Amino acid sequence: MMKRQFWLIGIVLLAALSACRSKSKDGPTDTYSSGVIAIAADESFEPIVQEEIDVFESLYPLAGIVPRYTTEVEAINLLLKDSVRLAIATRTLTEEEMNSFHSRKFYPREIKLATDGLALIVNRENPDSLLSVRDFRRILTGEVKDWKQVNPGSRLKDIRVVFDNKNSSTVRFAMDSICNGKPLAEGNVSALRTNQQVINYVARNPDAIGVIGVNWLGNRSDTTNLSFREEVRVMAVSAEDVATTGNSYKPYQAYLYYGNYPLARPIYAILNDPRNGLPWGFTSFMTSDKGQRIILKSGLVPATQPIRVVHVNDE
Repeated sequence: MMKRQFWLIGIVLLAALSACRSKSKDGPTDTYSSGVIAIAADESFEPIVQEEIDVFESLYPLAGIVPRYTTEVEAINLLLKDSVRLAIATRTLTEEEMNSFHSRKFYPREIKLATDGLALIVNRENPDSLLSVRDFRRILTGEVKDWKQVNPGSRLKDIRVVFDNKNSSTVRFAMDSICNGKPLAEGNVSALRTNQQVINYVARNPDAIGVIGVNWLGNRSDTTNLSFREEVRVMAVSAEDVATTGNSYKPYQAYLYYGNYPLARPIYAILNDPRNGLPWGFTSFMTSDKGQRIILKSGLVPATQPIRVVHVNDE
């Protein structure tokens, strides 16, 4: 009888040990500062997210962040499917998306990281440097198709607008915040695949307008954040119906900070990490002094770090 009891106890212990090992193997094993996780990030923010990752991993050698730079739509979908526990995007979750999490007893957190600017870039040979939001809306909806309709003195012909990706946050912002829900015109408005492809396309085509995140345009050799990459020109944008040099602004950090630049948008970290593991650790780093200084250096406006505004002298 005693031997049988010991045998049953042994079976229970082995089953419990096997279950623990299975849980450790199949479930998340990361901690606040160690382990390996995948995250999803809007490709618009690849330069800044990658720098955050590089610094974080140098501070925490036992931690590994594997980024998946994709469209905003795919980043949110990966979070919804529990393929990642952290997504970086320009919007918060919709009511339907939040309800989906709540139905599974998950309660995501949305934390603002920074303010970004949507930049309009043109070819170096294009003399037009000013554009109103009103005229840009008319271009996107197809009401305006020729450069002469924007500037009667222009020698350019058809306007071609290029975005990074049809499912990107850039396209969503253009439709929701610029076109007030109207669809983008077919024909003169198209999407490529990445922000770098947009820069390359505009650099080769004098009649093009590119729409990209401003962190792709930073001049890393300029610590004042008062200049952009030299392959293209960045347009000054006005919230008024008629753009003038006095009411138009480029997406410099100071103009984003004061709200002068009209095409600004937030950046959020969206967390679904109930175990408070590495996704929380990395997000906490991005909102810390060190993480926010990286955002500051990139030319964007950090959400929690005060900035020293430098006077801007436009060209």
